Amino acid sequence: MLERWFQLREKGTTPGREVLAGVTTFAAMAYILVVNPAILADAGMPREALVTATALGAAIATLLMAFLANLPLALAPGMGINAFFAYAVCLGMGVPWQSALGFVFVNGIIFLALSLTGIREKIVHAIPHSLKAAIAAGIGLFIAFIGLKNGGMVVAHPSTFVTLGDLTSPPVALFGLGVLLSAVLIARGTPAAILISIAVVSGIGLIVPDGAGGRVTELPGAAVSMPASLDPLFLQLDFGFLLSDPLKAVPIVLTLLLVDLFDNLGTLIGVTKRAGLMDASGHVPRLKQALTADSLAAILSSLLGTSTVVSYIESATGVQAGGRTGLTGVTVAVLFLLALFLTPLILAIPGVAVAPALVVVGILMFESVAEIDLRRFEIAAPAVLTLLAMPVTFSISTGMGIGLIAAVVIALGSGRGKENLTPFTIGLAVVFVLHFLEPLLLRAGEGG
Repeated sequence: MLERWFQLREKGTTPGREVLAGVTTFAAMAYILVVNPAILADAGMPREALVTATALGAAIATLLMAFLANLPLALAPGMGINAFFAYAVCLGMGVPWQSALGFVFVNGIIFLALSLTGIREKIVHAIPHSLKAAIAAGIGLFIAFIGLKNGGMVVAHPSTFVTLGDLTSPPVALFGLGVLLSAVLIARGTPAAILISIAVVSGIGLIVPDGAGGRVTELPGAAVSMPASLDPLFLQLDFGFLLSDPLKAVPIVLTLLLVDLFDNLGTLIGVTKRAGLMDASGHVPRLKQALTADSLAAILSSLLGTSTVVSYIESATGVQAGGRTGLTGVTVAVLFLLALFLTPLILAIPGVAVAPALVVVGILMFESVAEIDLRRFEIAAPAVLTLLAMPVTFSISTGMGIGLIAAVVIALGSGRGKENLTPFTIGLAVVFVLHFLEPLLLRAGEGG
């Protein structure tokens, strides 16, 4: 049955490897069960129900991706989009969270239309191969930077923006140990290297002080808890604001659409390339089905009562553990459903145990940079701008946009590299330009 659904032999994998990959992916993204409710609660949404909405949204959307596209991609409410939802839309513009959920629903409907008509697929194929390699490598830098930040090795600084953290702090030292242990195990070719590292660091954390009177890993008071009711959030979306104030609503929907679109595309390109699923011409298998699953996930988000569910770059950790098919996603979905009852145990995994996985996977994804012909400036410049922009702007979509605009402008202005351009590529660059000009539209909407 598994072979018929997921073509395991054709993908060169086994059920055991896929399950292990799913556990690894889940361990790397389980933090969303805590972070997403915390962010959206600031917008006035009920925090307990948000935990349930987050877990259910992630599980159902990941199952859609698994069975529609047979890809090892996990989905959950997107980081960045949830902050935009809570702080920019609800708190900054005074939009009720019910109306913001209505915006998410409209975004999902547009998303689905673009997917079914094949326009999103054309967008993927319009990105030059060198830029796809740069996107994968840039995402590697981005998630490695997130890992360093979460592990406390990189901290904010008022003058230099970032600086080295306190390496003498026990949690930071434990994070460094996790990075080195993961790297050694991967270099030795040890199966489930990342999962082993997470387990070892979590275990050591039971005896390592956290600097605040406790331990890095704290045992939960109870292993099992009942999930909170979803009633306060389910089907609470409202379209009144969209109809009464379209001048303010349309730019918000456009922002949600573009961030969702390009973050999803960036993740899809990066993870499938890392998994070896992308062919030599840069085409992703079952791309239309994958994009359709993404679209349905966005609609699902609004119905359950959370910000947009998107593909997660942490899926790369499962890919590194051997995940190649949708069975990886099925495992992730089952674990999210179990997490509804085992939340105390999941939350006991400290951030410094998960952060090393992001760093080493980022290093592995960066190898795509070897496919970029850096001797040709017209190719190197857009690629390097993409690589730099993703981590320093903390945005996958921004890095993609800057790189694509640079590629088009340099090719048209110099006459070199024009063979990589199509009318759709140029049109995509124009869309990004308009996207970057959206703050002007938002300010106009606020003024109106």
